[in-house]
Amino acid sequence: MRNRFLLLTTILSAAALLVPAIASAKIIEVGKIEAGSKPGCPTTPCYAISRTTGYQTRVGTNRSPMVVPANGRIVAWTIALGKPNKKQIAFFDSKLGGESAAQITILTRKKKGGAIVMKQGEAMKLKPYFGRTVQFPLFRSIGVTKGQILALSVPTWAPALATGLDSSTSWNASRAKGGCEDTQAQTVQLPLKQFSPYFCAYTTARVTYSVTIVTDP
Repeated sequence: MRNRFLLLTTILSAAALLVPAIASAKIIEVGKIEAGSKPGCPTTPCYAISRTTGYQTRVGTNRSPMVVPANGRIVAWTIALGKPNKKQIAFFDSKLGGESAAQITILTRKKKGGAIVMKQGEAMKLKPYFGRTVQFPLFRSIGVTKGQILALSVPTWAPALATGLDSSTSWNASRAKGGCEDTQAQTVQLPLKQFSPYFCAYTTARVTYSVTIVTDP
């Protein structure tokens, strides 16, 4: 992990050096996590994102918090994690397919309420970081274009959900009509070019992740 952080530091330092010469190059944190958005675990009930791909659709007046604002490259992503206790971890592991993990997914929206996978980041195991906010630098940056969506794919489960927020906060999951309550069914988007519907919107909740982009000059 130390090498990953050194890599990110090198990338961001290089980008910062370029900014005075190329004024349009910027380092942007898309979906920056608000101070009040804290994952709930180990409180009871302990809520987690499970077996789906999701992205934040609204935070207050911001109706596109996870939409790429400009062409560039993803260099890292950050996730705030709750700290479930041993009993909660064992429950989620047994019901949702194994150890907690997540990865970044880049989507393009399509008609009829769905999206298609364009690119993927590498999957990361989350258990060592429970109770912390951790940043994962990418070994290889990922090119993105303006208007794409930065989603979080969770093949098993992740304690990365802040709940009890106001009704102006919501996120969407890659679940079909009629499947919004079935949080154990596997609906995660992983294969490239895979299309999935996004008919399930969950209000008063915040997926606690963000993505670091260095914009193109």
